[in-house]
Amino acid sequence: MVDATLIAAPSPTKNDRGQRDLEVHQTKKGNQWHFGMKAHIGVDADSGLVHTVTTTSAHAHDITQAAALLHGQEQQVFADSRYRGVHKREEVQAQHPQVNGHIAMIPGQRRVMDKNRPIIGLKEQLEQIKACIRAKVEHL
Repeated sequence: MVDATLIAAPSPTKNDRGQRDLEVHQTKKGNQWHFGMKAHIGVDADSGLVHTVTTTSAHAHDITQAAALLHGQEQQVFADSRYRGVHKREEVQAQHPQVNGHIAMIPGQRRVMDKNRPIIGLKEQLEQIKACIRAKVEHL
């Protein structure tokens, strides 16, 4: 499983040399701005143990670290909707061609589904199963 989380930092004031930290940036999540960095985490689905951590500035997209979070032994990868299209990235195709990705549906698309239709009900159950598996990394 892979996920990213924001690490808060103090406001972008200058340091004692009169410069700002170039690795710390702001990003918008929902309607709220956050300043800091981002921790990208790779977790074993069976044990829940963290096997990989990388950090980037907060404005880096989650998908950019996907290949770095995989250690090579994975067959299945579970991730939230910010990792859509990860299977198309060159570095993932080159380094991890055997991995089968289970990426969550965009929350807005999930909300507007007609859950009374049988096929949509099955899709909703599949999304709930993905969410249960991803819960191990979400709680970190």
